[in-house]
Amino acid sequence: MEIKGLDYNTQREKLVMPEYGREIQKMVAHAMTLPSKEERTRCARTIVRMMETKVPQLRDNKNYEQTLWDHLFIIGQGNLDIDWPYDVSAAESIHAKPAPMKKPQKPIRLRHYGHLVEQMLERIKQMPAGKERDELVRQTANQMKRDLATWGHGSMDDAKVADDLARYTDGLIQLNLQEFTFEKVTPITQPTEGRKKKKR
Repeated sequence: MEIKGLDYNTQREKLVMPEYGREIQKMVAHAMTLPSKEERTRCARTIVRMMETKVPQLRDNKNYEQTLWDHLFIIGQGNLDIDWPYDVSAAESIHAKPAPMKKPQKPIRLRHYGHLVEQMLERIKQMPAGKERDELVRQTANQMKRDLATWGHGSMDDAKVADDLARYTDGLIQLNLQEFTFEKVTPITQPTEGRKKKKR
């Protein structure tokens, strides 16, 4: 249903920098219609003073005035022809969106242990027997136990860690639980605050 005279945001021009609001964007659009550069520059200075009141926290920055003029350039999408008091040639790079992050190279096979443990297990399989491998086995086993405490719903069974360690190293590492000492791990418990007690 359409009601005559109502103006919805979805029907309006998209805001270039929403933090400054629609009125600032309209002011910039108006400045671009002024006939002379002198008038446009004078109007731009007024707009920048208004922008400063919209985002006062910018004043905490050392070069906040430069930032305001950069933002004015961005809102005008480079079409505001004035005598710029600052160099705004790099303004668009400030507002540019970062490139999307790359996804993990391959899916994580052992989800509850994570990619780091997978890498450690692969490294163990390639190492010759000795103190260096023994130390990596110790660190890996303890990390596996911590991961179980975090992602295994509180399950931290030493036998499971030993069994997984043997399985994922193709039987190469057989952890002797009578001799091996795990580091102390505190299981993560769910907070009880805010839970309602059941009425009896």
